[in-house]
Amino acid sequence: MARELVTKYLPYVDELFTQESKKSLLTNDDFSFDGAQTVKLYKISTAEMNDYGRGGAANGNWSRYGAVKDLDATTETATLMMDRSFTFVIDALDQNQTGGTLAGASALARQLREVVIPEVDEYVYAKMCAGAGHKPAESALTKDNIYDEIIRASAALDDALVPETGRVLTVTPAVYLLMKKCKDIVIETEIGADMRIKGVIGNLDGAMTIKIAASRLPDGFGFMLSHKSACCAPTQLEDYNTHENPPGINGTLVEGRIVYDAYVFENKKNGIYYHTVPSQAV
Repeated sequence: MARELVTKYLPYVDELFTQESKKSLLTNDDFSFDGAQTVKLYKISTAEMNDYGRGGAANGNWSRYGAVKDLDATTETATLMMDRSFTFVIDALDQNQTGGTLAGASALARQLREVVIPEVDEYVYAKMCAGAGHKPAESALTKDNIYDEIIRASAALDDALVPETGRVLTVTPAVYLLMKKCKDIVIETEIGADMRIKGVIGNLDGAMTIKIAASRLPDGFGFMLSHKSACCAPTQLEDYNTHENPPGINGTLVEGRIVYDAYVFENKKNGIYYHTVPSQAV
């Protein structure tokens, strides 16, 4: 006996797994780009110390304080380069005949979660790694050396006079596993629920520790110890719109635009220590 079995479509969507952005934990937006595409920042030099000429000016100087020097005032330029956009349409009949699963608002939210946020994060993390002032020679990380390498990174930031408060240790899930296996590492996990929601997993030697999926980080990423002030990651414009039945379309037209960038300025680069590992080493 032949039977025609029923195929049923449920009004649910099999969504991809996504990860919320942790960019705000690592970067700042201290410099305003409002009303401009480019900003310039001054770098001012300082004067060296001299031996005061108590008995009178020496070495042909007219001042007992030493030779008078002019201070240099040079500039650095930052220009917003990433002007990105997307657009798609949802036909009215497609929305009706898919049980409403194709809808403008939910499709826009999905676009932000699965496309926009990952792109921005990957770009910012890559810029931080490329601009790091400390880049030791590539080496593998193991459960036996991971703590020594992190302490070496901390010492490098100490010697560069980077503030101890505000440091962030960024690791991949694989490196975090090594940290859990290391007998010398004790991660302070007593952190607030609000910080856990943002992706903070603990505190190690005063540095807030966060775990980021390797897919959002550059190839060969081992770990990064950075100070929040080291990278400025401004977003000048975020504009997302849904248009119902615009001319020429029966349905919803979705459009979005985001203008962003990331900068590691010259005097801040020593606030980032980036350890790379050989491919497949971790």
